[in-house]
Amino acid sequence: MRLIIWIVTLCWASLAFAHSDANYVESDVFGKLGPQDKGVILMVHFGTTYADTREKTIEVINAKMKEAFPGLEIREAWTSRIILRKLKERGEERLNPTEALIRLQKEGFTHVLVQSTNIIEGTEMTELRREIESLAPNFKDVRVGNPLLYSPEDYATVIQAVTQAMEGIEKGSQKLLVGHGTVVPATASYAMFDYMLKAKGYSHYHVGTVEGYPTFEEALNQLEAAKLPVVTLAPLMFVAGDHARNDIAGEWKEKLEEKGYEVNLYLKGLGENPVVQDLYIAHARFAAGHKAVSMAVKKRNYSK
Repeated sequence: MRLIIWIVTLCWASLAFAHSDANYVESDVFGKLGPQDKGVILMVHFGTTYADTREKTIEVINAKMKEAFPGLEIREAWTSRIILRKLKERGEERLNPTEALIRLQKEGFTHVLVQSTNIIEGTEMTELRREIESLAPNFKDVRVGNPLLYSPEDYATVIQAVTQAMEGIEKGSQKLLVGHGTVVPATASYAMFDYMLKAKGYSHYHVGTVEGYPTFEEALNQLEAAKLPVVTLAPLMFVAGDHARNDIAGEWKEKLEEKGYEVNLYLKGLGENPVVQDLYIAHARFAAGHKAVSMAVKKRNYSK
């Protein structure tokens, strides 16, 4: 019960922060629907070819979003072209965000809230925002919810969720959380997550990335400095898919074992964690109730 109260407090703090910095104004996207209007929530996922992790993450968050916004239709789009191609070869159809938005327009939807399950504001999120912006004129109102780690309060919430979930896993071992990473400066989000973990007293938790910074070598340096021989590897990703099963459970595990570490695996995506699911929903609620202020409007206000 104490954890739930703490999480709610953080979510409200995050909302207050976002509203107070003049980046948003209050505006209820679904509260102003006219007789001819139709509202919809489009959930956007990177995707996975693994049915088991999809059921525990993507399908669960879609269902919880439906509960959070009763009466609204929930649609879905996936962004990974590789995964979409593999599924198509199996005879499974999944739409990408552009295809999904075009279909929504054809079906008469006028007000759209897009909530992705991206972890950071990286290249995937940038591309998604670009796609949405190009098609936004086709609708009366389009909102975009923020990724999981956006404000410092988001980081604190996820850190609490992750450390509590792993509290009883291989006690005494170091925990190495492995994110996807990105080639743009937003990869610093992972370093911030690592810094905040240690600032909050979780000195045996470390962060590395598959395709960004911190690299495997930087993560290894932290492991060696702690001088504990047992390591538990876990994905800092929404699903435990290809990266978790091939890179983390494969290459990273093998490299650490070559260095003499005893390595255990905790292959659960962040999307399986109820606290993480609720944080995404909190982001969607905020986006539904607040509209981002454009830079043009800000400049006009500042010049007065």
